[in-house]
Amino acid sequence: QVQLVESGGGLVQAGGSLRLSCVVSARTNRAYPMGWFRQAPGKEREYVAAIDWSGRNIYYLDSVNGRVTIWRDNAKNTVYLQMNSLKPEDTAVYYCAAAGSLRALVGGTGTGVDYWGQGTQVTVSS
Repeated sequence: QVQLVESGGGLVQAGGSLRLSCVVSARTNRAYPMGWFRQAPGKEREYVAAIDWSGRNIYYLDSVNGRVTIWRDNAKNTVYLQMNSLKPEDTAVYYCAAAGSLRALVGGTGTGVDYWGQGTQVTVSS
């Protein structure tokens, strides 16, 4: 079993920054490809960013590219999402995700994701 626990969400003004963290607890030492998704009220869940087990291959949703950075610290079993220059349209519940392949994380709505966190709310006020 794999458990993902997110933290770091909150309320921030437009232009502000937030850093989300996701701690991975698993019985094995396997380093899963990881990603972040988000879901705004009334909208479909969408992929935001993904990173492979090594941290060398990273992908971003076009609309957040340049404002968001994903990285991981495998020694701490933690994946991070730094979000800068936040916009009201970034408001959503953000979910951490783990999958057996990077392909299952990049793009789409996460139907190939194996494990989800409980989500953390990010609210950006205008």
